[in-house]
Amino acid sequence: MKLAILTGGGDVPGLNVTIKTIVDLAAARGWSVTGIRRGWLGLLALDPANRQDWHTWLVPLSPQSVRDISRDGGTILHTSRLEPQNLPEELAPAHLKGAYEGRPSLDATPFVLDAIATLGFDAVIAIGGDGTLRFAARLSAEGVPVISIPKTMDNDVFGTDYAIGFSTAITRSVDAISALRTTAASHERILIVELFGRLSGQTALYTGLLADADRTFIAEVPFDARSAAELLEADRLSAPSHSCVAVISEGARMIDGAPHQKGAPDAYGRRRLGGIGEALGQACTRVSREGVIVQNLAYLMRSGPPDATDRQVAHGFGALAVELLGHSRSGRMCALTNGCLRDVAIDALLYGQKRVDVARAYDTTTYRPHLSVASGLPLFGF
Repeated sequence: MKLAILTGGGDVPGLNVTIKTIVDLAAARGWSVTGIRRGWLGLLALDPANRQDWHTWLVPLSPQSVRDISRDGGTILHTSRLEPQNLPEELAPAHLKGAYEGRPSLDATPFVLDAIATLGFDAVIAIGGDGTLRFAARLSAEGVPVISIPKTMDNDVFGTDYAIGFSTAITRSVDAISALRTTAASHERILIVELFGRLSGQTALYTGLLADADRTFIAEVPFDARSAAELLEADRLSAPSHSCVAVISEGARMIDGAPHQKGAPDAYGRRRLGGIGEALGQACTRVSREGVIVQNLAYLMRSGPPDATDRQVAHGFGALAVELLGHSRSGRMCALTNGCLRDVAIDALLYGQKRVDVARAYDTTTYRPHLSVASGLPLFGF
Protein backbone atom coordinates (compact mmCIF):
# COMPACT_ATOMS: atom_id res chain seq x y z
CA MET A 1 0.00 0.00 0.00
CA LYS A 2 1.14 3.51 -0.82
CA LEU A 3 0.02 5.74 2.01
CA ALA A 4 -0.05 9.56 2.30
CA ILE A 5 -0.21 11.45 5.59
CA LEU A 6 -0.70 15.15 6.30
CA THR A 7 -1.34 17.54 9.19
CA GLY A 8 -3.56 20.61 8.88
CA GLY A 9 -4.82 23.48 11.00
CA GLY A 10 -3.09 24.73 14.14
CA ASP A 11 -0.19 22.68 15.47
CA VAL A 12 -0.55 20.81 18.76
CA PRO A 13 1.78 18.61 20.80
CA GLY A 14 1.34 14.96 19.84
CA LEU A 15 1.27 15.26 16.06
CA ASN A 16 4.77 13.87 15.68
CA VAL A 17 3.89 10.92 17.92
CA THR A 18 1.01 10.09 15.58
CA ILE A 19 3.20 10.42 12.49
CA LYS A 20 5.90 8.16 13.95
CA THR A 21 3.38 5.53 15.04
CA ILE A 22 1.80 5.39 11.60
CA VAL A 23 5.13 5.20 9.81
CA ASP A 24 6.50 2.47 12.07
CA LEU A 25 3.38 0.31 11.89
CA ALA A 26 2.93 0.85 8.16
CA ALA A 27 6.55 -0.14 7.50
CA ALA A 28 6.03 -3.34 9.50
CA ARG A 29 3.27 -4.22 7.02
CA GLY A 30 5.48 -3.44 4.05
CA TRP A 31 3.69 -0.21 3.13
CA SER A 32 5.35 3.01 1.97
CA VAL A 33 4.47 6.34 3.55
CA THR A 34 4.79 9.79 2.00
CA GLY A 35 4.33 12.93 4.04
CA ILE A 36 2.51 15.85 2.43
CA ARG A 37 3.89 19.16 3.59
CA ARG A 38 1.63 21.95 4.86
CA GLY A 39 -1.67 20.09 4.89
CA TRP A 40 -4.01 20.25 1.90
CA LEU A 41 -1.89 23.05 0.44
CA GLY A 42 0.80 20.48 -0.34
CA LEU A 43 -1.47 18.55 -2.70
CA LEU A 44 -2.72 21.71 -4.41
CA ALA A 45 0.82 23.04 -4.87
CA LEU A 46 1.87 20.07 -7.03
CA ASP A 47 2.07 21.71 -10.45
CA PRO A 48 1.78 19.02 -13.18
CA ALA A 49 3.93 21.17 -15.46
CA ASN A 50 6.75 21.50 -12.93
CA ARG A 51 7.33 18.06 -11.44
CA GLN A 52 10.91 18.80 -10.48
CA ASP A 53 9.52 21.00 -7.70
CA TRP A 54 7.37 18.23 -6.24
CA HIS A 55 10.07 17.25 -3.78
CA THR A 56 9.34 20.55 -1.98
CA TRP A 57 5.92 19.21 -0.99
CA LEU A 58 6.53 15.45 -0.68
CA VAL A 59 8.57 13.86 2.13
CA PRO A 60 9.35 10.12 2.02
CA LEU A 61 8.97 8.80 5.57
CA SER A 62 10.66 5.75 7.05
CA PRO A 63 11.18 4.39 10.55
CA GLN A 64 14.72 5.78 10.44
CA SER A 65 13.67 9.28 9.37
CA VAL A 66 11.02 9.53 12.11
CA ARG A 67 13.02 7.81 14.81
CA ASP A 68 13.42 10.86 17.06
CA ILE A 69 10.46 13.04 16.14
CA SER A 70 8.11 11.95 18.94
CA ARG A 71 10.29 13.82 21.43
CA ASP A 72 9.25 17.17 19.98
CA GLY A 73 6.02 19.15 19.73
CA GLY A 74 4.60 20.60 16.54
CA THR A 75 4.66 18.68 13.28
CA ILE A 76 7.60 17.80 11.05
CA LEU A 77 5.24 18.00 8.07
CA HIS A 78 4.36 21.61 8.89
CA THR A 79 0.81 22.82 8.46
CA SER A 80 -1.59 25.35 6.95
CA ARG A 81 -5.23 26.32 7.45
CA LEU A 82 -6.06 26.18 3.76
CA GLU A 83 -9.50 24.74 2.89
CA PRO A 84 -9.64 23.38 -0.70
CA GLN A 85 -13.45 23.45 -0.82
CA ASN A 86 -13.32 27.23 -0.46
CA LEU A 87 -9.97 28.44 -1.77
CA PRO A 88 -9.59 32.25 -2.00
CA GLU A 89 -7.61 33.29 -5.04
CA GLU A 90 -5.01 35.05 -2.92
CA LEU A 91 -4.09 31.70 -1.31
CA ALA A 92 -4.05 29.67 -4.50
CA PRO A 93 -0.76 28.35 -5.94
CA ALA A 94 0.26 30.17 -9.12
CA HIS A 95 -0.66 27.35 -11.48
CA LEU A 96 -4.31 27.45 -10.28
CA LYS A 97 -4.85 31.18 -10.75
CA GLY A 98 -6.32 30.71 -14.23
CA ALA A 99 -9.14 28.55 -12.90
CA TYR A 100 -10.86 31.40 -11.08
CA GLU A 101 -12.26 33.27 -14.10
CA GLY A 102 -13.11 36.31 -12.00
CA ARG A 103 -14.52 34.39 -9.03
CA PRO A 104 -13.18 35.30 -5.56
CA SER A 105 -12.97 31.66 -4.46
CA LEU A 106 -12.86 28.18 -5.94
CA ASP A 107 -13.81 24.64 -5.00
CA ALA A 108 -10.40 23.11 -5.67
CA THR A 109 -11.41 19.56 -4.79
CA PRO A 110 -10.89 18.28 -8.38
CA PHE A 111 -7.25 19.42 -8.26
CA VAL A 112 -6.69 17.52 -5.01
CA LEU A 113 -8.28 14.41 -6.51
CA ASP A 114 -6.05 14.71 -9.56
CA ALA A 115 -2.93 15.01 -7.38
CA ILE A 116 -3.84 11.93 -5.32
CA ALA A 117 -4.49 9.92 -8.50
CA THR A 118 -1.29 11.15 -10.18
CA LEU A 119 0.81 10.24 -7.16
CA GLY A 120 -0.83 6.83 -6.94
CA PHE A 121 -1.75 6.99 -3.27
CA ASP A 122 -3.91 4.09 -2.12
CA ALA A 123 -5.09 5.91 1.01
CA VAL A 124 -4.73 9.22 2.84
CA ILE A 125 -4.54 9.80 6.59
CA ALA A 126 -5.51 13.37 7.49
CA ILE A 127 -4.72 14.69 10.98
CA GLY A 128 -6.39 17.95 11.85
CA GLY A 129 -9.18 19.93 13.40
CA ASP A 130 -12.63 20.75 12.16
CA GLY A 131 -11.62 22.36 8.85
CA THR A 132 -9.07 19.73 7.87
CA LEU A 133 -11.40 16.87 8.75
CA ARG A 134 -14.37 18.37 6.92
CA PHE A 135 -12.37 18.19 3.72
CA ALA A 136 -11.25 14.66 4.58
CA ALA A 137 -14.94 13.73 4.72
CA ARG A 138 -15.44 15.40 1.32
CA LEU A 139 -12.61 13.36 -0.20
CA SER A 140 -14.09 10.19 1.24
CA ALA A 141 -17.43 11.04 -0.36
CA GLU A 142 -15.56 11.46 -3.65
CA GLY A 143 -14.29 7.89 -3.37
CA VAL A 144 -10.80 8.42 -1.89
CA PRO A 145 -9.90 5.95 0.90
CA VAL A 146 -9.38 8.31 3.84
CA ILE A 147 -8.87 7.93 7.59
CA SER A 148 -9.10 11.07 9.71
CA ILE A 149 -7.54 11.71 13.10
CA PRO A 150 -8.85 14.58 15.26
CA LYS A 151 -6.49 17.07 16.86
CA THR A 152 -7.28 20.41 18.45
CA MET A 153 -6.43 21.87 21.80
CA ASP A 154 -9.98 23.27 21.92
CA ASN A 155 -11.26 19.66 21.95
CA ASP A 156 -14.28 20.71 19.90
CA VAL A 157 -14.46 18.01 17.20
CA PHE A 158 -17.92 16.47 17.29
CA GLY A 159 -17.99 12.67 17.38
CA THR A 160 -15.09 12.10 19.78
CA ASP A 161 -14.64 12.82 23.47
CA TYR A 162 -11.01 13.74 22.89
CA ALA A 163 -8.72 15.28 20.28
CA ILE A 164 -4.92 15.24 20.36
CA GLY A 165 -3.43 18.32 22.02
CA PHE A 166 -6.12 19.03 24.59
CA SER A 167 -4.45 17.52 27.64
CA THR A 168 -1.14 19.28 27.00
CA ALA A 169 -2.93 22.62 26.57
CA ILE A 170 -4.62 22.13 29.94
CA THR A 171 -1.36 21.02 31.57
CA ARG A 172 0.48 24.08 30.22
CA SER A 173 -2.32 26.37 31.40
CA VAL A 174 -2.54 24.91 34.92
CA ASP A 175 1.25 25.09 35.30
CA ALA A 176 1.29 28.71 34.14
CA ILE A 177 -1.45 29.70 36.57
CA SER A 178 0.40 27.99 39.41
CA ALA A 179 3.48 30.05 38.57
CA LEU A 180 1.56 33.31 38.13
CA ARG A 181 -0.12 32.94 41.51
CA THR A 182 3.14 33.90 43.19
CA THR A 183 3.09 37.37 41.65
CA ALA A 184 -0.65 37.82 42.18
CA ALA A 185 -0.27 36.90 45.85
CA SER A 186 2.83 39.02 46.39
CA HIS A 187 0.98 42.11 45.14
CA GLU A 188 -2.47 41.11 46.45
CA ARG A 189 -4.04 41.37 43.03
CA ILE A 190 -6.68 39.82 40.83
CA LEU A 191 -5.08 37.59 38.19
CA ILE A 192 -6.97 37.09 34.90
CA VAL A 193 -5.67 34.42 32.52
CA GLU A 194 -7.04 34.36 28.96
CA LEU A 195 -6.92 31.06 27.08
CA PHE A 196 -7.56 29.96 23.51
CA GLY A 197 -11.13 28.78 22.93
CA ARG A 198 -13.05 30.46 20.10
CA LEU A 199 -16.43 28.72 20.29
CA SER A 200 -15.92 26.04 22.91
CA GLY A 201 -15.07 26.80 26.53
CA GLN A 202 -13.60 23.41 27.34
CA THR A 203 -10.03 24.64 27.70
CA ALA A 204 -11.13 27.30 30.18
CA LEU A 205 -13.53 24.96 31.98
CA TYR A 206 -11.00 22.20 32.58
CA THR A 207 -8.21 24.67 33.39
CA GLY A 208 -10.40 26.58 35.82
CA LEU A 209 -11.45 23.37 37.55
CA LEU A 210 -7.98 21.82 37.76
CA ALA A 211 -6.15 25.05 38.64
CA ASP A 212 -8.77 25.78 41.32
CA ALA A 213 -9.51 29.20 39.84
CA ASP A 214 -11.96 31.39 41.72
CA ARG A 215 -14.05 32.14 38.64
CA THR A 216 -14.13 30.76 35.11
CA PHE A 217 -15.71 32.46 32.10
CA ILE A 218 -16.47 30.27 29.08
CA ALA A 219 -17.40 31.01 25.47
CA GLU A 220 -20.86 29.49 25.81
CA VAL A 221 -22.14 31.78 28.58
CA PRO A 222 -22.17 35.61 28.35
CA PHE A 223 -21.28 37.31 31.62
CA ASP A 224 -22.08 40.57 33.36
CA ALA A 225 -18.86 42.55 33.68
CA ARG A 226 -19.73 44.45 36.83
CA SER A 227 -21.08 41.40 38.63
CA ALA A 228 -18.01 39.39 37.61
CA ALA A 229 -15.66 42.14 38.83
CA GLU A 230 -17.45 42.42 42.16
CA LEU A 231 -17.30 38.65 42.67
CA LEU A 232 -13.57 38.64 41.95
CA GLU A 233 -12.90 41.51 44.32
CA ALA A 234 -14.83 39.65 47.03
CA ASP A 235 -12.78 36.55 46.26
CA ARG A 236 -9.58 38.56 46.58
CA LEU A 237 -10.50 40.12 49.89
CA SER A 238 -11.61 36.83 51.43
CA ALA A 239 -8.50 34.88 50.44
CA PRO A 240 -5.64 34.51 52.94
CA SER A 241 -3.25 35.78 50.23
CA HIS A 242 -5.57 38.69 49.28
CA SER A 243 -5.34 37.51 45.68
CA CYS A 244 -7.57 35.52 43.34
CA VAL A 245 -7.57 33.95 39.87
CA ALA A 246 -10.00 34.11 36.96
CA VAL A 247 -9.75 32.02 33.79
CA ILE A 248 -11.48 33.22 30.63
CA SER A 249 -11.95 31.85 27.10
CA GLU A 250 -10.85 34.12 24.26
CA GLY A 251 -14.32 33.61 22.79
CA ALA A 252 -16.14 34.66 25.95
CA ARG A 253 -18.25 37.81 25.73
CA MET A 254 -20.09 40.17 27.99
CA ILE A 255 -23.88 40.30 28.03
CA ASP A 256 -25.11 42.30 25.03
CA GLY A 257 -21.57 42.32 23.69
CA ALA A 258 -19.73 40.63 20.83
CA PRO A 259 -16.56 38.53 21.08
CA HIS A 260 -13.45 40.69 21.16
CA GLN A 261 -11.59 40.61 17.86
CA LYS A 262 -8.33 42.11 16.70
CA GLY A 263 -6.30 42.52 13.53
CA ALA A 264 -7.38 42.43 9.91
CA PRO A 265 -9.50 39.55 8.57
CA ASP A 266 -7.65 36.66 6.95
CA ALA A 267 -8.37 35.40 3.43
CA TYR A 268 -11.48 33.64 4.74
CA GLY A 269 -12.79 36.78 6.46
CA ARG A 270 -11.93 35.53 9.93
CA ARG A 271 -10.42 37.83 12.54
CA ARG A 272 -8.39 36.69 15.51
CA LEU A 273 -10.07 36.67 18.88
CA GLY A 274 -8.43 38.20 21.92
CA GLY A 275 -8.74 40.99 24.41
CA ILE A 276 -11.69 39.87 26.50
CA GLY A 277 -9.28 39.28 29.39
CA GLU A 278 -8.19 42.91 29.21
CA ALA A 279 -11.83 44.03 29.09
CA LEU A 280 -12.63 42.04 32.22
CA GLY A 281 -9.46 43.44 33.78
CA GLN A 282 -10.66 47.00 33.13
CA ALA A 283 -13.96 46.20 34.84
CA CYS A 284 -12.03 44.81 37.81
CA THR A 285 -9.88 47.93 38.15
CA ARG A 286 -13.05 49.94 38.71
CA VAL A 287 -14.00 47.92 41.80
CA SER A 288 -10.68 46.66 43.16
CA ARG A 289 -8.50 48.57 45.62
CA GLU A 290 -5.43 46.93 44.09
CA GLY A 291 -4.14 46.44 40.57
CA VAL A 292 -5.11 43.68 38.15
CA ILE A 293 -2.78 41.30 36.30
CA VAL A 294 -3.94 40.11 32.86
CA GLN A 295 -2.02 37.34 31.10
CA ASN A 296 -2.87 35.87 27.70
CA LEU A 297 -1.24 32.43 27.44
CA ALA A 298 -1.96 32.10 23.70
CA TYR A 299 0.61 29.94 21.87
CA LEU A 300 2.29 28.83 25.07
CA MET A 301 -0.66 26.45 25.41
CA ARG A 302 0.31 24.55 22.25
CA SER A 303 4.08 24.76 22.48
CA GLY A 304 6.63 22.14 23.46
CA PRO A 305 6.41 18.35 23.68
CA PRO A 306 3.18 16.50 24.50
CA ASP A 307 2.28 15.31 27.97
CA ALA A 308 1.73 11.63 28.76
CA THR A 309 -1.99 11.66 27.93
CA ASP A 310 -1.46 13.21 24.52
CA ARG A 311 1.36 10.76 23.80
CA GLN A 312 -0.92 7.85 24.67
CA VAL A 313 -3.88 9.08 22.62
CA ALA A 314 -1.68 10.08 19.66
CA HIS A 315 -0.11 6.62 19.65
CA GLY A 316 -3.51 4.98 19.94
CA PHE A 317 -5.05 6.98 17.10
CA GLY A 318 -2.06 6.28 14.85
CA ALA A 319 -2.25 2.56 15.56
CA LEU A 320 -6.00 2.52 14.99
CA ALA A 321 -5.64 4.28 11.63
CA VAL A 322 -3.18 1.67 10.37
CA GLU A 323 -5.31 -1.15 11.77
CA LEU A 324 -8.39 0.15 9.92
CA LEU A 325 -6.54 0.37 6.61
CA GLY A 326 -5.10 -3.09 7.21
CA HIS A 327 -8.68 -4.38 7.33
CA SER A 328 -9.53 -2.44 4.14
CA ARG A 329 -11.72 -0.04 6.09
CA SER A 330 -11.71 3.64 5.19
CA GLY A 331 -14.09 6.55 5.48
CA ARG A 332 -13.60 6.43 9.26
CA MET A 333 -12.54 8.90 11.93
CA CYS A 334 -10.50 7.73 14.90
CA ALA A 335 -12.27 8.58 18.13
CA LEU A 336 -12.08 8.19 21.89
CA THR A 337 -15.49 7.66 23.50
CA ASN A 338 -16.28 6.52 27.04
CA GLY A 339 -12.59 5.84 27.57
CA CYS A 340 -12.20 3.48 24.58
CA LEU A 341 -10.54 3.87 21.19
CA ARG A 342 -13.14 3.49 18.46
CA ASP A 343 -13.79 4.46 14.88
CA VAL A 344 -16.82 6.44 13.74
CA ALA A 345 -18.04 7.58 10.34
CA ILE A 346 -15.67 10.12 8.84
CA ASP A 347 -18.50 12.61 8.42
CA ALA A 348 -19.62 12.30 12.07
CA LEU A 349 -18.21 15.74 12.84
CA LEU A 350 -20.64 17.31 10.36
CA TYR A 351 -23.72 16.41 12.38
CA GLY A 352 -23.31 18.42 15.54
CA GLN A 353 -21.29 20.91 17.55
CA LYS A 354 -19.18 20.01 20.54
CA ARG A 355 -19.61 22.56 23.29
CA VAL A 356 -19.56 22.62 27.08
CA ASP A 357 -22.66 20.98 28.55
CA VAL A 358 -23.55 24.07 30.53
CA ALA A 359 -26.46 22.54 32.43
CA ARG A 360 -24.32 19.68 33.67
CA ALA A 361 -20.92 21.27 34.12
CA TYR A 362 -21.21 25.02 34.77
CA ASP A 363 -22.91 27.38 37.21
CA THR A 364 -24.00 30.43 35.23
CA THR A 365 -24.64 32.46 38.40
CA THR A 366 -21.31 32.00 40.13
CA TYR A 367 -19.24 31.53 36.94
CA ARG A 368 -17.75 28.30 38.21
CA PRO A 369 -17.41 24.75 36.90
CA HIS A 370 -19.36 22.27 38.93
CA LEU A 371 -19.44 18.49 39.02
CA SER A 372 -22.67 17.50 40.69
CA VAL A 373 -22.88 13.99 39.19
CA ALA A 374 -19.61 12.11 38.69
CA SER A 375 -20.73 8.49 38.55
CA GLY A 376 -20.41 7.14 35.02
CA LEU A 377 -19.08 10.43 33.65
CA PRO A 378 -16.50 9.95 30.86
CA LEU A 379 -13.06 11.34 31.61
CA PHE A 380 -13.56 14.12 29.05
CA GLY A 381 -17.32 14.31 29.45
CA PHE A 382 -17.87 17.99 30.23
